[in-house]
Amino acid sequence: MSKSIIKFVRLSPTKARLIAREIQGMNAELALASLQFMPNRGAKFIANAISSAVANGGFEPEEVVVSSCRVDAGPVLKRFRPRARGTASRIRKPTSHIMVEVSKAEKKEA
Repeated sequence: MSKSIIKFVRLSPTKARLIAREIQGMNAELALASLQFMPNRGAKFIANAISSAVANGGFEPEEVVVSSCRVDAGPVLKRFRPRARGTASRIRKPTSHIMVEVSKAEKKEA
C-alpha cells in the first residue's frame, strides 16, 4: 500500500469529493483513463495524486486499486468585495487536501 497527499489545492472540497467518490475501488489505470476525460477541474488534481501514489509504491497502474480517496477541507482564504453604500461582502476561497491510497489488487479465483 502506498499513498500520496496533495495539500492546499485551490478547489472546493465539496466539488472534489464528487470526483473522489467516483473512482474509489477502481483499478488505477481505469481511474486515470476516466479522469482524463472528465470536464471537472478537480479531476486533474486527483489524477495527479493517483499517479503519484502509484509511483511512490513502485507499482504499475494495471496492478493496483484505488483503495481510498479522501478530500479534506483546508484553510479558507477570506477576501472582501466592495458593495453598495460603503459596505463589503465576504468572498470565501476554499482549499482542499487530497489523499489517495493505492494497494495491490487481489486476484480473483474462479
